[in-house]
Amino acid sequence: MEKKILHIDVNNAFLSWTAVERLKKGDKLDLRKIPSVIGGDESKRRGIVVAKSDVAKKFGIKTAEPLYFARKKCPSLMVVEADHEVYRDYSNKLYKLFLEYTDKVERFSIDECFLDLTEYLKPEEDLIKIGLEIKERVKKNFGFTVNVGVSNDKILAKIASDFEKPDKLHTLFTNEIQEKLWSLPVSEMFLVGKKSLPRLEKMGIRTIGDLAQTDKSILIKKLGKYGYTIWKYANGQSNEEVKYIQEKPKGIGHSITLPYDALNIEELEKYLVELTQKVAYRLRKENLYATVVNVHIKDKDFKTYSHQKKLLYRTDSTNDILEASKELLRELYDGKMIRLIGIRVDGLVEKEEYQLSMFDKTDDTKDRKLDVAVDMLKEKYGYNIITRATDLKK
Repeated sequence: MEKKILHIDVNNAFLSWTAVERLKKGDKLDLRKIPSVIGGDESKRRGIVVAKSDVAKKFGIKTAEPLYFARKKCPSLMVVEADHEVYRDYSNKLYKLFLEYTDKVERFSIDECFLDLTEYLKPEEDLIKIGLEIKERVKKNFGFTVNVGVSNDKILAKIASDFEKPDKLHTLFTNEIQEKLWSLPVSEMFLVGKKSLPRLEKMGIRTIGDLAQTDKSILIKKLGKYGYTIWKYANGQSNEEVKYIQEKPKGIGHSITLPYDALNIEELEKYLVELTQKVAYRLRKENLYATVVNVHIKDKDFKTYSHQKKLLYRTDSTNDILEASKELLRELYDGKMIRLIGIRVDGLVEKEEYQLSMFDKTDDTKDRKLDVAVDMLKEKYGYNIITRATDLKK
């Protein structure tokens, strides 16, 4: 099965996160729109530029240069100290949002992640749509922007996210390599740095296409394992897996921004079916039961409303979770135009650790057989190979 990978990278993370946090606290000045940098204590002559605004960049200010020289280039420069606690908080918020789409999320650094959606998506267009949705949700929910790279290869997804910035989505599938990648300077290649660049240029390798078409045995002889690695990357043959942490989640949720504002509960229930299937599928994959169901909606004015319900019994049944979520939606919905709907299950317990309660269902054999059969088909042929009717009545 062809992989479905996203690479998401925050645009100018430290400066953007600092700017957003200051605006939240009432600051009227947006650091992103003035000459500003993130750095150390300016009174200590050892301070350097950690991040810079685009406006500061126009003054010739560079990352890692001493603040003393940056100030000489721009006397009106605003210098703000880094706040790593704030950065960790925003990084964690992003990670939590990504988990709504897949449990296979690799934190490549504090401001970038890989997402493997292979098991949940089938058509290529859907992957691009999800990438765009995530990009817009980050901007509207958190106030900063990201770049999204879309590919069937992990390294190509990362390269794609480094194309034109900010707030962009780019694809780089293996069948687009020659068109989009090979004409670029070899200095733009992932893992090609200042030390290796002169060695490549000495071999006559000026573009990524030159690298891709060089005999790999020559690269191995000259550069060793590193030469073979960058040759594979240039040809879209990394075959690297998204390295996610396999830990039991505290909650499982999915949400969707609707293609248009919905104005009736029947339309919303159709999306609720789709979301419930994803949540229940992940529950069963993790070998977990849920005891709490939560439904949240966001109206056209971006106001969020939510209700939750504690179940009388633990469950991983699609039908049980759907019935609870429909009940919650009916309590929530009052006729407003809705742009987003989501569902989340909490109070998770591992099946082998759970003690049977007098309140647990004992007549769910039919539902369980159906869920197991559907899961098996999804595992074998891909998540979207089969879906349930929107009614899901027994």
